[in-house]
Amino acid sequence: MKPDNIYQSIPASLNQEIFEQLVQHEQVTIERIISRGHTSPDTGWYDQDKNEWLIVLKGAATIAFENDADIHLTEGSYLNIPAHKKHKVSWTDPTTETIWLAVHY
Repeated sequence: MKPDNIYQSIPASLNQEIFEQLVQHEQVTIERIISRGHTSPDTGWYDQDKNEWLIVLKGAATIAFENDADIHLTEGSYLNIPAHKKHKVSWTDPTTETIWLAVHY
């Protein structure tokens, strides 16, 4: 077994947001997300069947919620989003990578 590093293998050019599954199990999925100025599509909301716990490891982002206040996240901020709580990413820092760790359970 060889360790990996959450901050390595980040492309210099991020034309699109990167979603990388780190762990996949029937009950839990852990993924690394890398954004640089990326947002969710203008229309529609994420409406997931599983809860999502996420943390911003680097950078900053804003999560918008349907019928609720936006939440701004900075390095070290984490959030638990219950299943079917409609949300979207409305902003990520355009000047540096935002590295997220998301746990779907």
